Amino acid sequence: MSSFDVNCRRCERLANFLDEVKVDHPDYFAKPVPAFGAKKAQLLIVGLAPGMHGANRTGRPFTGDHAGILLYQTMHKYGFASKPESISADDKLKLRNCRITNAVKCLPPQNKPIGSEINECNVFLAEELKSLSKGSVILALGSIAHNAVLKALGMKLSTAKFAHNVIHPLDNNCVLLDSYHCSRYNTQTKRLTEKMFCDVFANAKKLIEKL
Repeated sequence: MSSFDVNCRRCERLANFLDEVKVDHPDYFAKPVPAFGAKKAQLLIVGLAPGMHGANRTGRPFTGDHAGILLYQTMHKYGFASKPESISADDKLKLRNCRITNAVKCLPPQNKPIGSEINECNVFLAEELKSLSKGSVILALGSIAHNAVLKALGMKLSTAKFAHNVIHPLDNNCVLLDSYHCSRYNTQTKRLTEKMFCDVFANAKKLIEKL
């Protein structure tokens, strides 16, 4: 069993980078970021990694940065969040039947984890997936999160190709739903529009309601 460890230093590059960030920003969380939300959720959202001035600062996934704006707004619209905005870890926002985690728990330099770091952190995601009940929906934000979910379940990457708003059956009797990541780049270039993201969450809600 490999449960999440907020003091994890398995990846030397990431651990050393966080040490440097903490020196430059002593008020930042600057540690592996834990998952956030309901423990027995039927929707698990998997992102890539904490952002420098977002989750790495606040200690909560997608909180306090641009990537979280569309995410929490849409989650609130579809009943998964008590508020449409996530500002800080103590803003009293609650998630409903939903949980958010990342494929990589630590902030990577230039927001780009390397393959060995994704693989090293995969044991934590695997443990998180074990808690899901039959039929639960795993929403992968981006191809790296998509592949991390497949790896965590011991599935070949070739069995399910990442594609926006496409549903894939999984070996653990859950389903994987893909979306382009709600990053600043994707939203500003319109690769991911508000309507496209809403369509994904509408899909997720329908899947859960069928359970």
